[in-house]
Amino acid sequence: MGKKILIADDEPNIVVSLEFLMRQKGYDVRVANNGEDALAAIGDFGPDLILLDVMMPRLSGYDLCQRVRENPAWQGIRIIMLSAKGRDIEVSKGLAIGADAYVTKPFSTKDLIAMVQELLGE
Repeated sequence: MGKKILIADDEPNIVVSLEFLMRQKGYDVRVANNGEDALAAIGDFGPDLILLDVMMPRLSGYDLCQRVRENPAWQGIRIIMLSAKGRDIEVSKGLAIGADAYVTKPFSTKDLIAMVQELLGE
């Protein structure tokens, strides 16, 4: 299997399409539907990259991103935040707390794949 991607999003339509897209590109994919499950999956699965929704139940994407960046063992994990919130303040906050990229929904799947590949050094 290829590199590992964790999809952390609570919207079923987005999860299904992202999971299909990433598997099609050869990635090993795991899905979490809320922030707490995503946090547990990071420890169990050890993803190379997280596609992280900002607005999730139990633990927001911002809080999850911050926890990942605070853990020395997880410093190599790449994070792409996904959100319908595209105002400059939200984008700036996401990048300031450690996201590698911030993508607003709706997004181009072609552009997202290119970003994933770039962040994974492919």
